[in-house]
Amino acid sequence: MDRSAKTEVAIHETLTRRWSPYGFDAERDVAGADVRALLEAARWTMSSYNEQPWRYVVGSRSRSADVWEKVLGCLVEANQTWARNAPVLMLGLVEHEFARNGKTNKAATHDLGAASASLTVEATARGLSVHQMIGIEPDRAREVFGVSGSLEPLTGLAIGYAADPATVDSELAKRDARERVRKDLSEIVIAGSV
Repeated sequence: MDRSAKTEVAIHETLTRRWSPYGFDAERDVAGADVRALLEAARWTMSSYNEQPWRYVVGSRSRSADVWEKVLGCLVEANQTWARNAPVLMLGLVEHEFARNGKTNKAATHDLGAASASLTVEATARGLSVHQMIGIEPDRAREVFGVSGSLEPLTGLAIGYAADPATVDSELAKRDARERVRKDLSEIVIAGSV
């Protein structure tokens, strides 16, 4: 199924192909080498003072099923219903303090987002899909993974191959078939001209 974005201006084809499915092919595994490449893409993302304040918990149904189950249990119930088909589940965590001086890193959340975007672009280039979500249970993640201090569990990521719409729940197939729309450029540029 081609879900490529219909852009107003030509952009890189990898970016037009990126989308966030709800339906994942539960039978198709993601190779460990691919998962490592996604994390390497995140690792090389720019960050304020090169602090790299992102951390990930990585669960693979085929290689670390216990961690995969724990990550699934940290998602809100509505996200668990569809994310359970993704062969790789991650949590994105953000370190809010600079290691170099202990001060608050105001860019930390932005930098986690940038790292997860890099991870997502690498996934798309490899034919994979990533569905990022804010719907997690942070306190449960802290408890389950022993997270403390200024490190905050913030996001979930479901990673795998998009499923054939004919093989997924009809409600999920409807979500995945919705028209892809974005605000007009004039709505996101509030000053200056393009």
